[in-house]
Amino acid sequence: MYELRQVDKHFPGVHALKAVDFKVNRHEIVGLVGENGAGKSTLMKVIYGAYQPDGGDITIDGTVVRFQNPRQAMNHGIGMVFQEQSLILNLTVMENIFLGYEQQFVKFGVIDWKAMAQAAKRQLAKVKLDIDPATTTSDLSFAQRQLVELAKVLTLEERIDGDLVILLDEPTSVLAKEEVELLFGLVRDLTKRASFIFVSHRMDEVLELSDRIYVMKDGAVVDVVAHDEAEVDAIQHKMVGREVDKEYYREQKQKPYDAGTVLVGFDKVSCGRRYSDISFDLHPGEVLCLVGTEGSGREAILRTIFGLDSPTAGTVTIKGEPVTRFAAQGGVSRGVGYIPRERKIEGIVAGMNVYENMTLSQMGNYSSGGVLKVGEEKSLARAWIERLGIKTPDVYKDCGGLSGGNQQKVVLAKWRSGGADIMLLDHPTRGLDIGAKEDVYEMIREMSDAGVGIILVADTLEEAIGLSHTILVIKDGAFQKRFDGTPGAKPTLYDLVHHMI
Repeated sequence: MYELRQVDKHFPGVHALKAVDFKVNRHEIVGLVGENGAGKSTLMKVIYGAYQPDGGDITIDGTVVRFQNPRQAMNHGIGMVFQEQSLILNLTVMENIFLGYEQQFVKFGVIDWKAMAQAAKRQLAKVKLDIDPATTTSDLSFAQRQLVELAKVLTLEERIDGDLVILLDEPTSVLAKEEVELLFGLVRDLTKRASFIFVSHRMDEVLELSDRIYVMKDGAVVDVVAHDEAEVDAIQHKMVGREVDKEYYREQKQKPYDAGTVLVGFDKVSCGRRYSDISFDLHPGEVLCLVGTEGSGREAILRTIFGLDSPTAGTVTIKGEPVTRFAAQGGVSRGVGYIPRERKIEGIVAGMNVYENMTLSQMGNYSSGGVLKVGEEKSLARAWIERLGIKTPDVYKDCGGLSGGNQQKVVLAKWRSGGADIMLLDHPTRGLDIGAKEDVYEMIREMSDAGVGIILVADTLEEAIGLSHTILVIKDGAFQKRFDGTPGAKPTLYDLVHHMI
């Protein structure tokens, strides 16, 4: 039904797609995997019409097509559900579903809101989401917004004659297990009316859902694997071009921390309804992981340490000094670095280049008399690009155009180059491929060896167990259990889950 033949795409200094062949059959789910920077995002944007290929052909039912923009792609039945979501949060659900296509509800220059609501209900029924279409989108959970995105794409059914191809870009990255199962069941049902391209770094999910899997490396398709023949280890080897380190979490590099010094102290600290009566100490070289379900209070504890949230009770000390005023500037001045979960929104500034992002938290060190020392900024950036192996053509590259793994490295470089010795990591490997995750794990071990105190909210329980010296289980905002993470005596998954739920 849909096919790319020998598609090429170049950017300055980068050959992003190299003679890519890719096809989608009717009623099929096609998986797409590869390391960050392998070309997946570029391929998706070519399919969706955001990029135009430099060579090769795109065909639908054998007819060559050329999309100049996403609108043209949508008019040919190509829709996309974005990882970072494209909904406008202060609009209602129905306004988002029909954004750009409101004219069908206009009579005498006035929108018929009742008709739009009825039409939105029909779309929401397709994704089995029973909510009021007049609900403000910001009031929905992330999983509900994901389904609204899918309902929005399915409106294409009423506007085109052909079949749909729906691109799912990391749709499960922040969903709970039961939400993932619901989404997968829905996608399987929808294959009666659409085909899907599923992009994810969660290999088990790709193998579970996909009929065929395309494996990309360095801009090229290196293999196409049928569902029945797919094996995780073999696919990962093709993705990274080497065997995955059996010591995945670098446990053999875990060293004892300095228990005689306290970097961060929490003494019976509470923060409204988010968490209450939490106590712990963070020491130099310690990796302390906060474990709990979504909304348990883990993220709010990180935000309090950085200064974004103010506690309502208890005492917070950083390097022996009580914190009386909570603000992000204070956290930075105390040597606290914060890598947020939403790196594209809170971690980097898209539109600013690599060296500008790296020095953003330490502008005072790179200015004199109100004039920036741009040469010194560039020198710092080049040193950290080499040190962390950041894949970028140069220091002038827009940070928003880097892959997720390389964006994460830029954020790490921003804090480490500024001398941060307390690092708060909120899902630092979310959305990263296996190779980029290994790089992050290596950096965590290096920071620990250098005496940096690290508080981690991990992406998986296995990650928490593998990386941590200490694990604190938080449930409904309250402390439940402390585990020691000494290599060879680490807690099991059951030990953690037993206290989490």
